Amino acid sequence: MQNLHTKYLIIGGGLSGLTTAFKLIEAGQKEVLILESRDRPGGRIWTHNGIDLGATWFQSHHQYVGQLLEELGVSRMKQYSRGKSVLVYNTMAPAHEFEVDPHAPSANRIIGGSSALINKLVGAVSGRLRLSTEVLSIEENGDKLKVRTSKGDFSADHVVLTIPPLIATRITFSPELPVELTNTMKGTHTWMSNAMKVGLTYKHPFWREKGYSGTLIGQVGAVTELYDHSDESTNSFALMGFVNEALRDMDHKSRKDKIIEYLSRHLGKETLDYLSYEEKDWSQDKDTSCENIKSIYLSPSYGNPIFGDSYMGKKLFISGTETSPISGGYMDGAIYSGIQAAERVLPS
Repeated sequence: MQNLHTKYLIIGGGLSGLTTAFKLIEAGQKEVLILESRDRPGGRIWTHNGIDLGATWFQSHHQYVGQLLEELGVSRMKQYSRGKSVLVYNTMAPAHEFEVDPHAPSANRIIGGSSALINKLVGAVSGRLRLSTEVLSIEENGDKLKVRTSKGDFSADHVVLTIPPLIATRITFSPELPVELTNTMKGTHTWMSNAMKVGLTYKHPFWREKGYSGTLIGQVGAVTELYDHSDESTNSFALMGFVNEALRDMDHKSRKDKIIEYLSRHLGKETLDYLSYEEKDWSQDKDTSCENIKSIYLSPSYGNPIFGDSYMGKKLFISGTETSPISGGYMDGAIYSGIQAAERVLPS
């Protein structure tokens, strides 16, 4: 068991927490430590077998993503959308085919997968990340905060809490946080907490060869959205999208069979000839979701001003994409909040 002191302790090794650590180190601070409850960094960014099962896209106006990618030397690419797309809107009618305006703004992806950004940040924080370390309580102890974890106790001059606000309410605070803050944390929807994603890899992008974009929008059926997820820099060809939540209670094989049958019906029998099949139900991830999840079909409200204050004698700061007043719920919001957190805790 450990009992360590550091000047800056960051709870959460996702994009926001890693960005805060990176910016603190960049500002010359050496006493920086990150605690992550998962056995991997990245939080809700996870690229597995070439499939982004978490955060994937960013837009051209997401300037903080662009700036960080440039600073770290990570490349981007445009989301592929050329060719015919498919809209499935009625079980009793044929699917509708349409083409996206080639001049319309396109979403961007990170070459090598979104985890390429995480890997660069992990390298930049050079050994200051502790994995599989769950925070249990935070206690005010004079001019320090004592943080009890599954791997021992830590103390810090400043603590930055970057995990989703709702998940953070599992932590015991002493003294207790203000009631208004606690209620706001409990009422803040956790981005991705109800999402199910699926990805299939292929030897060749058969959909492109048939004149299709790989985009499928399903208002009915097993998959609600599907997109080309190929990465030509790694010679990887894939389709990736979101699963209809109605399939959540199925066993894995039944759900997989239903998804593949649905895709083969609308994209062709070539769909059956996949190299790998990946899926991720974020509602089953204890670090992202909780019991009684609530599906959100409109953009939730993020960036409550209450998260901009400091707590526990101005030693506790709250960050993360759900707390960001800019691009909340996006990678851009996570980065912005991480930058802001670093600026708030640094000496004036």
